[in-house]
Amino acid sequence: MPYPPSSRIPSGPRRRSLLASAAGAALLVGCSAEPDDGGTGPSATARARARAARDSRGLLGHYDAVLAAHPGLAERLRPLRAQVAAHAAAFQEGSPATTTASATASATASASPSAVAVPAGEKDAVAGLAAAERALADRRAKELLGVPGELARLLASVAAAGAAHAYLLTEGAR
Repeated sequence: MPYPPSSRIPSGPRRRSLLASAAGAALLVGCSAEPDDGGTGPSATARARARAARDSRGLLGHYDAVLAAHPGLAERLRPLRAQVAAHAAAFQEGSPATTTASATASATASASPSAVAVPAGEKDAVAGLAAAERALADRRAKELLGVPGELARLLASVAAAGAAHAYLLTEGAR
């Protein structure tokens, strides 16, 4: 025989409802897109985006150095260089306009052709570019795990393009 229902009607929310609400609120607070840095500097996402833009500009400088040293490679390298330039622009688009003059100067210096030592032989120069593309693609693949959605997708796409560039540079040399 079932027990009769209690004549006492609970007033207010039940304990399970309160626990579920508290857990949900904690998850929402913990899942914010960017960690709170106290307003003292750029967020981790902005720093990752700026680093990716700087890395792309550095790779662009490597392409420019190789093209300056070996003009005969222009037809082969210009399409890849154009894509690297587009990657740098894509990372720069989402970056805040609060870069300092010193950061801008160092980024410009890292993209200059004179910053990269280019081997005398074309084959070695292309192998150096392939190694740079591969290393950057690997680093970006690791970094995408620590950034939020949109930037992670961009990093993944650019890492895949870098891996394809490395493959094309390596296979074209054979």
